[in-house]
Amino acid sequence: MSSSIINRRDALQRTNTTDSVPSSSSTSIAPSPLHTPRQSSSSSSLSSLDSTEVIPLEKVNAKMLDTYGNEFKLPNFTVKDIRDAIPAHCYQRSGVRGLGYVARDIASLASVFYIFHNFVTPENIPSAPFRTFLWTMYTVVQGLVGTGVWVLAHECGHQSFSPSKRLNDTVGWVLHSSLLVPYFSWKISHGKHHKATGNLERDMVFVPKTREQYASKSGCYVHELSELAEETPIVTAVTMLVQQLGGWIYYLVSNVTGHNYHERQLEGRGRGKQNGILGGVNHFNPSSPLYEAKDAQLIYLSDLGLAITASVLFAIGSKYGMANLTVWYILPYLWVNHWLVAITYLQHTDPSLPHYEPHAWNFTRGAAATIDREFGFIGRQILHGIIETHVLHHYVSTIPFYNADEASEAIKTVMGEHYRSDVEGGSVGFLKSLWKSARWCQWVEPTKGAEGEAKGVLFYRNRNGYGMPPQKPVLPAAQ
Repeated sequence: MSSSIINRRDALQRTNTTDSVPSSSSTSIAPSPLHTPRQSSSSSSLSSLDSTEVIPLEKVNAKMLDTYGNEFKLPNFTVKDIRDAIPAHCYQRSGVRGLGYVARDIASLASVFYIFHNFVTPENIPSAPFRTFLWTMYTVVQGLVGTGVWVLAHECGHQSFSPSKRLNDTVGWVLHSSLLVPYFSWKISHGKHHKATGNLERDMVFVPKTREQYASKSGCYVHELSELAEETPIVTAVTMLVQQLGGWIYYLVSNVTGHNYHERQLEGRGRGKQNGILGGVNHFNPSSPLYEAKDAQLIYLSDLGLAITASVLFAIGSKYGMANLTVWYILPYLWVNHWLVAITYLQHTDPSLPHYEPHAWNFTRGAAATIDREFGFIGRQILHGIIETHVLHHYVSTIPFYNADEASEAIKTVMGEHYRSDVEGGSVGFLKSLWKSARWCQWVEPTKGAEGEAKGVLFYRNRNGYGMPPQKPVLPAAQ
């Protein structure tokens, strides 16, 4: 397939509105960390950190071009500008309202189970194929509602659920444990993701491969990347299937897609450890380099939550049979994992997004390296808007989801061209983006001819002939 450069369609960027009048917020601004903080998020809020520091921009002699071929410019605003533009009432959190959403979601799960368990039976529906179809739909619906429960626990981890840290962590631990998520362990590593989004050496989720890493994985030299044949669609499909079915579990047990620079862990816990099964980097062991010594009790508490849930599931399976347990819990659980991986992947993977080497990164730039998408009624009502307001969430993660739409509109006037969204096609467009990102976004590299700081701003490239062609490094002269 010949490579081509296409312009991003207008639908990929929401129109900025002027309805929201910037207002001042009294919320304090913390400095952005340029190195992994010693204080982990287990003992601090996951609210967004500010970076009023401006990294000097060296002279650049070439434009930075994203995968579409559009010129990229570095953000020229601060997090203080963002926070000041958000109406003060958007920061207000209500524990009562948060608990109301928890009650709604749990009631939905219970009601769906009651209806299916009592009415989708051989006595009421003699047709076995039709019953199978209906129970399949049960797993889909419960998976979506379960993902909404996951999102509420996520709110707890960011302290946006209520003003009470004790309530937040109690509710978050219960909800996440019921979904086999190690709440505090995830909370700590997720906090580090927020503090280093887009940083190729510190980010914790969906860190893209550099061209050198991709070439090594493909068994070729860097200068041969541009000569590789197109990845066959079947290979892409299989890779996506593995990612969607097992990506979340594999992340928990091996830190896959997270950074692999654990030797730099401040307490020396990362020596000899690396991502991968049995590599010593996971979300269950207090000695993992993802954590510090002071986090040990929280990791054990997370493990305890998993053990309690596993015990309950074992008892249910023993009493009612594994077939019932599989339909009632395991398949919906896999749907939750699918949606979690899909949402996170598409929040941070798009042909328009940059990634940064450490010397070119700061908090403001990293938080802007995210994208909002649209999933219609399901996204806004069942999944609590986690898909539609993610850019805001990376700047101010303590704003509750029910105020996030208004706050998102307010920050667009500050971000301007740096705000990214892809809302074309709604829910169907969201699902199509999974395939598109997998085909377009294979590794990152600087724009050809980039100099100075621009060499540290990397964009997606691919071997499939989409968008900007990859660089063709010049071979060193033979000695």
